[in-house]
Amino acid sequence: MDNRTRWRTAIVTTVVALAATLTGAPPGTAAHADAPAPEEHTVGDVTAFTATPTEFRIEAGAATARIRFPAPETLHLELAPDGTFADPTGQDIVLPQGPPPPTRWRDRGDRYELSTSGLTLRAYKSPLRFALHRADGTRLWSETKGLTWTGDRTTQTLSRGAAEQFYGAGMQNGRGNTSHRGRKTEVGVDYNWDDGGHPNSVPFYLSSAGYGVYRNTYAPNTYAFDDPVTASARERRFDAYYFAGRTPKQVIGGYTKLTGRPFLPPLYGLEPGDSDCYLHNKNRGERRTLDALKVADGYTGHDLPLGWMLVNDGYGCGYENLPEVTKGLDGRGMHMGLWTEDGLGKLADQVKSGQRVAKLDVAWVGDGYKFALDGCKAAYKGIEDNSDARGFTWAPESWSGAQRCGVQWSGDQKGSWDYIRWQIPTYAGATMSGLAYTTGDIDGIFGGSPKTYVRDLQWKAFLPAVMTMDGWALSDKQPWRYGEPYTSVNRKYLKLKESLLPYMYTYAAEAARTGVGPVRPLALEYPDDPKAATDAAKYEFLSGEYFLVAPVYEDKETRDGIYLPRGTWTDYWTGRTYRGPTTVDGYRAPLDTLPLFVKEGANIPMWPGIRSYRDRTADSPLAWDVHPARTRSSFTLYEDDGVTRAHREGAYARQEVRSQVLDGGGVRIDVGASVGRFKGKQTARPYEFTVHSRTAPAAVTLDGRPLPRGSWRYDPSDRGGVVHVTTPARTTGRPFTLMLRTG
Repeated sequence: MDNRTRWRTAIVTTVVALAATLTGAPPGTAAHADAPAPEEHTVGDVTAFTATPTEFRIEAGAATARIRFPAPETLHLELAPDGTFADPTGQDIVLPQGPPPPTRWRDRGDRYELSTSGLTLRAYKSPLRFALHRADGTRLWSETKGLTWTGDRTTQTLSRGAAEQFYGAGMQNGRGNTSHRGRKTEVGVDYNWDDGGHPNSVPFYLSSAGYGVYRNTYAPNTYAFDDPVTASARERRFDAYYFAGRTPKQVIGGYTKLTGRPFLPPLYGLEPGDSDCYLHNKNRGERRTLDALKVADGYTGHDLPLGWMLVNDGYGCGYENLPEVTKGLDGRGMHMGLWTEDGLGKLADQVKSGQRVAKLDVAWVGDGYKFALDGCKAAYKGIEDNSDARGFTWAPESWSGAQRCGVQWSGDQKGSWDYIRWQIPTYAGATMSGLAYTTGDIDGIFGGSPKTYVRDLQWKAFLPAVMTMDGWALSDKQPWRYGEPYTSVNRKYLKLKESLLPYMYTYAAEAARTGVGPVRPLALEYPDDPKAATDAAKYEFLSGEYFLVAPVYEDKETRDGIYLPRGTWTDYWTGRTYRGPTTVDGYRAPLDTLPLFVKEGANIPMWPGIRSYRDRTADSPLAWDVHPARTRSSFTLYEDDGVTRAHREGAYARQEVRSQVLDGGGVRIDVGASVGRFKGKQTARPYEFTVHSRTAPAAVTLDGRPLPRGSWRYDPSDRGGVVHVTTPARTTGRPFTLMLRTG
């Protein structure tokens, strides 16, 4: 048994013992099946009501409800069974909000109505029961009975709409990107990192009825999305925030405004990472920390991108010579990370020696909840306090608020076809809980094979963050280890990921601004599509708004059941188009082909021909892959220095590109001026366009002037027809228009 397995076994044993303690059974035994159920109490009739400009209180015997509105479309509802309020989370999770909105109240006889400009909470008097409505009277939710509690659990019971769907609860392995309707969902740290587990849980769920709810607690939660819906937390207090929104994105925005927007990673954090132990590794023989540089050379020698290396991942693995390692990695275009096995006491010195990634783990993070969240925040802050870099952490267990400080990683798994299958819905589903950066190791840390490595890497290239973890399988797991043809396929997708950094980084900036992460279930972008909530869309996801990724998760060269929602979708590799909604069966996908589709109207920014973002120079081109539609579409590129925190002070730029197929034929592309400043911003740059068109243009003009034939060409064999255009360097401070004319 290796050290990692020993730790994991010890932790699971501890959790089992703790669960037995909570049920009243001695360790090592189960609670008796015939034990009486705990006595349940339901809140009674209203006995008193008081109102202030910022708070309402409703008494029902000994119990007291407290109601506040942090924002016009946010409700904070608490119930203290004994009239005494407490908040175990303190200031850990909920961030300071702005001034509360104006409120008003009315006594309607059978109920009180407590309102803002956006919401009305109805508090029925006999017995006390709540229902939340929009200002226009539309019901969001209503209790079928009053709040209930036992000695260690508090439950809200809600009616379920005829077609109401539910999402969220954080990282739910094997599920989450389709509806939880009809299922029981657990929220808590279980240290089950396989299918069915729920690491990185979040006590938040989202309803298609137009609301979300966050239980402000460190206690485990259980949501049963039956009819009626029951949502309980294992504590004798009720504390919940509700967020109204016309779309799921607005609901997620309300939740992350309260608990924190996702952080914006550095650019190298969106590049692939490599993790291993380079000191006293029993699985590989004696190695020293400086040996990490030899592995780094393997990446450069095989022309494979790598953004960072965790040079001491392993239980009992220390480190040495950090300044020399940092210097060596920096010379290879990489950054150094460390695993925090021995806590954070040395972090300041480690950061000063070059550490830029901090990986947290169960060996010292412990039971999660507050301890794990505090560790994430402390590691993030430690990097920022001792460098000009952005905090960047990885953790396998966390809680609400962790989106502010790190990547949520799904833990230790074994590479297999089944591993690929259940991971697909996991990460897109986590986006519905405000987790913008969730991921798993390429082909796991145990097991694996050449084919599963390739297939897993292909689709994970479309996640924001990803790493390969070495040292635990029978052989090393870097992307060149299996030889050809696997190395070439892995290179193809890693370099595609690198080229797409401007696209992914723009969505990362959007997450930091809105709370909505880059990797999305179809239900997030197509909430009115009934199939998006079902298993028809379970094994696919959207990367940004424009890429639909349908991974191959079986040892086959075809993929069935690819659901394409409304709109026109183009096969990224062949240019074949599909009109959605439709289901594609028999898609040909040999080992080097990931089923990948681009939505019509896409304007995709790219950095062509690079192995690292550091390859970029002042003269490097910006490429746009344009899939024009009849309706004008736009994409606004976000840029900053990619490494420091200067963007928080406004040091960034945006550049909008619009495209449209013209009525008489041809395509118009409007490139706006880049608005904003930051250190290292290109003042001028050439542009490369690949414009997808079934017909060759007669001429191409730039601001009304013809471009010479040497600056553009039409290739009918390239993905169904592509016009390639290269412009001379142009100032980024002025807009320009590119026209593809048919006659």
